[in-house]
Amino acid sequence: MQKAKILIVDDEKSIIQVIEMVLKKEGFRHIFKACTAREALDLLKRQEIDIILLDVMLPDQSGFELCPKIRDISRAHIIFLTARTSDLDVLTGFVTGGDDYVTKPFNPLEIAARIKARVRRDAILPPSRGKEEVRRRYDFGRFVLDELAGELWVEDRLVSCPAQVYQLLLFLCKNPNIVYSKSQLYEAVWGIDGIGDDNTVMVHIRKIRERIEADPGNPQLLLTVRGLGYKLIKGRST
Repeated sequence: MQKAKILIVDDEKSIIQVIEMVLKKEGFRHIFKACTAREALDLLKRQEIDIILLDVMLPDQSGFELCPKIRDISRAHIIFLTARTSDLDVLTGFVTGGDDYVTKPFNPLEIAARIKARVRRDAILPPSRGKEEVRRRYDFGRFVLDELAGELWVEDRLVSCPAQVYQLLLFLCKNPNIVYSKSQLYEAVWGIDGIGDDNTVMVHIRKIRERIEADPGNPQLLLTVRGLGYKLIKGRST
């Protein structure tokens, strides 16, 4: 927890202070702050950040406008802080490159829990040696996911894949032909049971289909099992 670098982007200093205080009590030591989009971008160009708490309403531009610019220079896990709760606003956050969101007013301990879950999943293991240096490639015919390289190849073409979309696809690749409910997928990938909602998983499933399916509107690989959830159909393997 002490090594994680967190950036809080919010123009309400009182909110920044509360979040910072709670995160420090929870063991986080490297906390950076920005009150505008410009400050955030300037900081990200100088400092590598692991997790960004991004307010939607900023004085110089919205968090939705800022998010794609962040994605150009950083692979940090982005959690939107928003008072907007409509489905459209939530979907906009994911479409622009966000990984998760928390609605205002929020409990700072919830934010700390989400960050801890993310840090646990991003923990870097020591380099493997000998027989453990096996290149993990998941070949589904139309697409190949290279876990070691962190790359998605679709019909021999490298396709960009946001971190959280990649993590969800990786989980499904490791567990093909198994039906998972939305809550099971959220817990497996985001790491907190019961905090997420259906929109989070649904949007990321759609993003995966847009990348791996020939016709995303008529999926043949990542299927919806009505009333149960989703499953990834296993193709040929290498």
